[in-house]
Amino acid sequence: MKFTETNLKDAYLIELEPRGDDRGFFARTMCRDEFSRRRLDSDFVQQNTSFSVQRGTLRGLHFQKPPYGEDKLVRCLNGAIVDVIVDIRADSETYMQHQMFELTSRNRLQLYVPKGFAHSFMTLEDNTEVSYLVTSYYAPQAEDGLRYDDEALGIEWPLSVTVVSDKDTRWPLIAERHGALY
Repeated sequence: MKFTETNLKDAYLIELEPRGDDRGFFARTMCRDEFSRRRLDSDFVQQNTSFSVQRGTLRGLHFQKPPYGEDKLVRCLNGAIVDVIVDIRADSETYMQHQMFELTSRNRLQLYVPKGFAHSFMTLEDNTEVSYLVTSYYAPQAEDGLRYDDEALGIEWPLSVTVVSDKDTRWPLIAERHGALY
């Protein structure tokens, strides 16, 4: 695997290194030793899958508040997404900055999202499936999020939103929040 640092501190884009022959290819998608060398948490406890029927479906920006924060390893298995992460760690040099990445079933890129980041994605194709490993179990009492359309974030989504959950439209704006997010 090839690890590339992103513009946001502690987040990585991971490229698979396929080994192929006439049958196809084989590639590692996670290796504890390689993650440990970069001081990345690889103690994944749960794997989640998201399937979206319609292009323009938006999910997020989600995070779990401490002590239930989770690292994520995100991969698009079918279709394509634009994945957006926002650093919400108050003590980070990249606090409140965001970056977006195109993850597709064709490019097979993965994104390592550390604790203290809000995470979201928008589907770029119909029938898109995303899988992600997480280092903490889902804790409903710790669930939180940012509004995908909060002007304070300045995220320019590549498509119009066609489907979004009611919950994701009701997260408070940053200007309405008091105290640190994470």
